[in-house]
Amino acid sequence: MSALADNLTRISRWLDTWVERCSVAILSVLVLVVWLGILSRYVLPWNLTFTEELARYLMIWVALLSVSLGICRRQHVGVLLLFNRLPRPLRMTLSLAFDLIAFVFFAVIFYHGLTYVERGFSQSTMIYGMPRGYPYLIIPLASAVACIQLTLSALRDLLHRDTQPASGTA
Repeated sequence: MSALADNLTRISRWLDTWVERCSVAILSVLVLVVWLGILSRYVLPWNLTFTEELARYLMIWVALLSVSLGICRRQHVGVLLLFNRLPRPLRMTLSLAFDLIAFVFFAVIFYHGLTYVERGFSQSTMIYGMPRGYPYLIIPLASAVACIQLTLSALRDLLHRDTQPASGTA
């Protein structure tokens, strides 16, 4: 069982690393775009209207991608004062129940996100004129990654008998 748990942890961390790299790259571009927008509005004589729309999409992308980072590292929001005082079997049961609820939530978002993307391809963005389906792709993508990380984290918690689930630490 330990080898399986180690493999699950390795897969989860690999996925976490790539999502983190993508998030950092998107955040870096976001900072540059916002600064370019500020410079073009107040300092330079340029009229760059695309920066506002691009910054909005990039902010949404980085925020939604970052959800899986918190799931993988078990750093999502929670009040652990009472949770940590519960007996271990009850903590495990509650942790699995919370993971299942979150999985269902993200699965529903994934399903409806696909519909949203499909409808988005019949609409155009205001400034770029590109189909809105492209920026909307993050909805099913981020929710799928969240479902994968929830599954890997729950299995990892079940197989690692000596660790505490949902402890808020990596």
